Amino acid sequence: MQRAGVFWKWCRPVWRESASVKGYDLGKKGCVMKKNRVTVPEVMAAKGKRKLTMLTAYDYPTALLVDQSNIDMILVGDSLAMVVLGHEDTLSVGMDAMIHHTLAVSRGAARSLVVGDMPFLSYHGSIEQAILNAGRFLKEGRAQAVKLEGGARVVPQVKAIVEAQIPVQGHIGLTPQSLAQFGGFKVQGKTADAARVLIDDAMALAEAGCFSIVLEGIPAPIAAMITEAVPIPTIGIGAGPHCDGQVLVIHDVLGLFERFVPKFVKQYVRLGDSIREALNRYREEVENGVFPGPEHAFSMNEEEAAKMEAPKRKKVRTAGGGR
Repeated sequence: MQRAGVFWKWCRPVWRESASVKGYDLGKKGCVMKKNRVTVPEVMAAKGKRKLTMLTAYDYPTALLVDQSNIDMILVGDSLAMVVLGHEDTLSVGMDAMIHHTLAVSRGAARSLVVGDMPFLSYHGSIEQAILNAGRFLKEGRAQAVKLEGGARVVPQVKAIVEAQIPVQGHIGLTPQSLAQFGGFKVQGKTADAARVLIDDAMALAEAGCFSIVLEGIPAPIAAMITEAVPIPTIGIGAGPHCDGQVLVIHDVLGLFERFVPKFVKQYVRLGDSIREALNRYREEVENGVFPGPEHAFSMNEEEAAKMEAPKRKKVRTAGGGR
């Protein structure tokens, strides 16, 4: 009991918001206690009441920063194939890599709802395959939900995964796993017929049990119609301002992915420039002998250092004398 009392003295729940980081106690004393995790029911209940926020993350330190920023959801997106692993598209990443990165993100995210992105061919083969792979995200990756791409064609998989007690986020519009079919990154739903298909897809996913739907690369008026038509939140990315929330790739937000910048992206900072400047300064200081300086080195007791010099001098005399 005494130890428990000491623990709660130092690790007290935070009832007020810190002035430095919202929702965190960053005082010198005590450990950090965070707000309760965002849940699927809370996300669903936000529709029509407040805007939801979502960002991608692929590792522990980034997830920690996103979590500390009170972002509602973190998507461990298959976009990691491009922005982290350097592939040309999202098709090259598999389940093992996705689970690896999801677990790292889950370690850093104590408040944000973590959503694992089911990669290409992880749910297309059979219902059983879809359930098992979705379950891996929760069991091995410690995520709270999964996301998969497609509309009416994936309704059987969505229903089965939801019936297995695994929350599912849908994704329609410009679905990157279908780039070969689309012929590239092209806006979807630009004709009346195509827009009707998207609306039907969204309604089918909602009826199948999705708790939210990502709308990507869709004209803003169509995204507004979908948002009004479905009872679950829509999360837009290149779908205009009328969605119930927004999601962006963290590398785009921070200016760390420079191969191309989509029209719908807003770069809030250009960290790539700052990082290059810092690395160039490091290289120059090492080459010129500026770093490390005295303040970066560890000292040694002079008497102990002298003891190391004596054997060295004796060894030199013995070798030089030769007799």
